Amino acid sequence: MEKNASLYVDNQSFNLPLIVGSEGEKAIDIRKLRSETGNIAYDDGYANTGSCKSDVTFIDGENGILRYRGYSVEDLAHNASFLESAWLVINGELPKKNELEDFSGRIAINAGIHESMHRLFDGFPTNSHPMAILSALLNTLGCYYPDMTSNHRTEELKYFDKAVALLISKVRTIAAMTYRIKSGLPVNYPDPNLRYSENFLHLMFSNPHDSYPIREVVGKALDLIFLLHVDHEQNCSTSTVRMVASGGANLFASVSAGVCALWGPLHGGANMGVIQMLREIHASGDDGSSFIRNAKSGKSRLMGFGHRVYKNYDPRAKILGQYCEKVLKVLGKENDPLLSIAQNLERQALADDYFVSRKLYPNVDFYSGIILQAIGLPLNMFTVIFAIGRMPGWIAHWKEIASNPKSKIHRPRQIYTGYKHRSFVPLDQR
Repeated sequence: MEKNASLYVDNQSFNLPLIVGSEGEKAIDIRKLRSETGNIAYDDGYANTGSCKSDVTFIDGENGILRYRGYSVEDLAHNASFLESAWLVINGELPKKNELEDFSGRIAINAGIHESMHRLFDGFPTNSHPMAILSALLNTLGCYYPDMTSNHRTEELKYFDKAVALLISKVRTIAAMTYRIKSGLPVNYPDPNLRYSENFLHLMFSNPHDSYPIREVVGKALDLIFLLHVDHEQNCSTSTVRMVASGGANLFASVSAGVCALWGPLHGGANMGVIQMLREIHASGDDGSSFIRNAKSGKSRLMGFGHRVYKNYDPRAKILGQYCEKVLKVLGKENDPLLSIAQNLERQALADDYFVSRKLYPNVDFYSGIILQAIGLPLNMFTVIFAIGRMPGWIAHWKEIASNPKSKIHRPRQIYTGYKHRSFVPLDQR
C-alpha cells in the first residue's frame, strides 16, 4: 500500500507520496506540488531538500556513519586503498584483482600531460591561487580529448572509462605542477613505479638530484586523506557537479565547476582555517586554554570542530586522528608546537560539557590540516588535496546523471522579493 503525506492549502487537501530509501530515510515527493497546488516549497540552502536519488554514498550524521556503496569508511580505511575506493564509488562494486591491476596501470600510464599544456602555466600571474589554476586546466584538459568532451551523452559514455583514468591520474599531476612552477622549481615527471599517493609526493617534492624519500606511513596517511574525501553525499561541490552535468555538460567541464565550488572557505577551505587558527594561537603565546575560554564566550571560533551533517563524532576524524601522531613521529615533528596546541584544544573540548552538549567534536579538517602541514604542503594547496580526493565522487555522480535517460536539467524555483511591475521612465525624465 502506497503511503502518502497530506498537505492542506486553502482548506484543500493534497496527497503527496512518501519515498523511503534503502536505509530507511524518508522523503515527501513534492514534484507535482506546484502543478497541483500552485505553490512551491521554500528551503533556503536546500537543507531539507532531496535533489536526487543516488546509490553512491550514505551518511547518518546522528550516529556518525559514512558508507561508500554500502561499505563503511572504517572498513575501507583499514583494508582498501584510495584507488580501490575510487573504483568502488564509480563502478558500484569492489574491484577484482585483475580489475584493480588494470585500473592502477591505466592511472600510472596516464599521469603525464601534453607538453603544450606546460606553457599554459606561464599565462597565470605568479600569485594565482592553485585552485583557480586547477579548475582552468581541468577544463582545458578536455580540449585534448574531443571524443570525451562532445557534450553528446552516448559518445561520452563510450569513452567514460578512459576519461576516469585520465582525470584521476592527471588531476594530481596538474596540482603538483602548479606548486612547482609557482615555487620556481623544475617540474617533475611522474614515476610509474610508485603508487598513487607516493607518486604525488614525488611530483611535489623530488629535486633533480635528490628524490623525495618515500616513507610508508606518510604515503599511507596521504592515501587515507584522499580515501576519506572520496564522496560525501550532496555537498556544495558535488551538487554543483550534478547541476552542471544535468545541462548536458561533459565530465571535464563538470568537475572543473566542482573545483570552483570546493574552493570556498565554508567548504573545501575549512582545513586551512584549522592551521591558521593554530598559528594565531601559537603567535599569541597561548597553549589553547585561553582560546577555548574565548570560544565559549563567542570571542573566537574553534575551527575543525563540529560539522553541519554530523551530530556525533565525524568517523573520518577518528581514522585520521589515529594516524596523525604516527606521521609526525616518522617525520620527526612530534614536538611541533602546533600539534601540542591542537592536542590541548582537542583534550579540553572533549572534556568540556559546553562543546560536548553542542556536539562539537573534531572533524576531518582538524586532523587533515595537521597532517598536510607536517608533510610540507603549503596552506594554499590544502584544498587542492581535497579536490584530488573528491574527484572519484564527482565522477560517480556525473555518471549517475549521464547514464539516466530520464535525467532532467536542474532548475530550482525562487521566491521573488524585488520590485513589482514598474513603467519605464525615459532618460530625459529621470
